[in-house]
Amino acid sequence: MNRVIIHDPTLRDGQHAVRHQLDVAALRGYAEAADAAGVPVVEVGHGNGLGASSLQVGRAAVSDDVMLSTVREALRHSRMGVFMLPGWGTSTDLHRALEHGADVVRIGVHCTETSLAERHLGFLAEQGADGHCVLMMSHMASPDQLAEHAVAAVGYGARAVGLMDSAGNFLPPDVSARIGAIAAAVDVPVIFHGHNNLGMAVANSVAAAQAGATIIDGCARGFGAGAGNTQLEVLVPVLERLGFDTGIDLYGLLDAAEFAERELMPAPPVTGSLSIVSGLAGVFSGFKHQVLDAAGRAGVDPRDVFFELGRRQAIAGQEDLIVDVVAELGRREVA
Repeated sequence: MNRVIIHDPTLRDGQHAVRHQLDVAALRGYAEAADAAGVPVVEVGHGNGLGASSLQVGRAAVSDDVMLSTVREALRHSRMGVFMLPGWGTSTDLHRALEHGADVVRIGVHCTETSLAERHLGFLAEQGADGHCVLMMSHMASPDQLAEHAVAAVGYGARAVGLMDSAGNFLPPDVSARIGAIAAAVDVPVIFHGHNNLGMAVANSVAAAQAGATIIDGCARGFGAGAGNTQLEVLVPVLERLGFDTGIDLYGLLDAAEFAERELMPAPPVTGSLSIVSGLAGVFSGFKHQVLDAAGRAGVDPRDVFFELGRRQAIAGQEDLIVDVVAELGRREVA
């Protein structure tokens, strides 16, 4: 059987769905459940990663230090993962994460701006850490472009490299082409992280595994921004049926998912109307709350906001653009 390593960012990407308000009890309880199920990597942090707790994208309920120490203590077998976006986090944040026992460190960059990860990947390589690079908003680049940037990331020191379908825009053929191009270009493990805006996250993750990805992300109950991420407790048995070995105990995984639904989220994410529009527009799912808030205050249709953001090729980190778009659409309606 082909081995696939499951990476579980429920306690990091899921934070987007609850405005980064997971508390210590929730963090510890889910980490213990995922560890008991044999999930290889459990990722934790603010939804936007290390150092991102702020007024602009939301203050977390607890600090990075508390999140990391809580989950590290809860994990007996699983490795602990963290995520960082250059600009939010710094090398100081990376150093502190390593001191807290982070085993896997992911650096996220826009898919055509891999050079932004060079310094941080180099730092991680110097520390002997397992540094990965993920190319975000990857629907905005061709397979050849993504392969070129993946090669650059490996040159900077990445021990694994891959894609985030940050907007949930892909269909399986899109994933196959891009993952296949990257897998053919690098000699390190390839990553895929799916979002479910068009209801395709599990199918896209399967396509990624079949095209050569060996690290696949999934969250309990699909917990995550907008329509959520790939639903982990569905993904694992589907991959197993297709001949991929995950090493995860199904009953334990289902127990972890039950805990997550009961303790982490008001309700599991759904592929709602606004999430569909976000996916079609190719806009970061994490914009959902900000778009709803700003559009509601201005009396503007949030669907129009997402399509306009898509036309402007907005990317994660450009939350301020939401206010500009809402204001412009408001002026158009008045005119």
